[in-house]
Amino acid sequence: MTPEEPRPLRTAEVARESGWSVQQVRDLERLGVLPPAARSANGYRSYGPVHVRALRAYRGLASAAGPVVARRLLAEARTGTLADAAAAIGAVHVRLAADRDEALRAQAALAAIEGEEDGPDAGTAHVDADVMTITQLAAALGVRTSTLRFWEQEGLAVPERVTTLRARQYGPAVIREARVVAALRSSGYGIPAVRDVVVSLRRLPGADDGGGEGTAEARRILDQRLDQIATRTVALLRAGADLAEIIDPAQV
Repeated sequence: MTPEEPRPLRTAEVARESGWSVQQVRDLERLGVLPPAARSANGYRSYGPVHVRALRAYRGLASAAGPVVARRLLAEARTGTLADAAAAIGAVHVRLAADRDEALRAQAALAAIEGEEDGPDAGTAHVDADVMTITQLAAALGVRTSTLRFWEQEGLAVPERVTTLRARQYGPAVIREARVVAALRSSGYGIPAVRDVVVSLRRLPGADDGGGEGTAEARRILDQRLDQIATRTVALLRAGADLAEIIDPAQV
């Protein structure tokens, strides 16, 4: 080992440097998050800065995109091309931005349902003024048409129908409801909980009671989702320097 080379790290040391436990370091190596550790003559694992960097990057990626995606991206970053690795990381940023836009559109839809004159997304009112087909609405929400059919079966976002062709058509009110449903589902809420909120929202026009509670719950969920997206985005930004060094080690 030359004076310029870093001293090899033991498992406990790399765990301390990266903020993971010793067992987690071993598990993440086994799962392919880390490059294989070198082995000393006595069989002990020997790590280096590259392993600490990968562990820090994994923390941010896992927070931003989930552990399964993070494991796949880090494994591909070590074996794929620079262009592919950079595109994969960029896609995580794009997905977070899309999630945020979806939540903002749902907030605007909720404002329209409540009868407010304007919301946080000025473009939503124009979009919701048009009738959509099931294909168009699915594309706008980023879901499958089968998902919309499932929601319909559950009494959510029920469309009008063209009698002759039985083709689904969604008017402005249903489109707004579908945006709220999509955002609640993306936040992890099950169909029964989403239905309770939607039923309360439907009682808003001319309702004497009940609607305000559903509105408050929907707003709370959407605000919470925006906070979660912001936290995930910051985690990805913090991992940026480590990810850059992993996908382009020539620049280290």
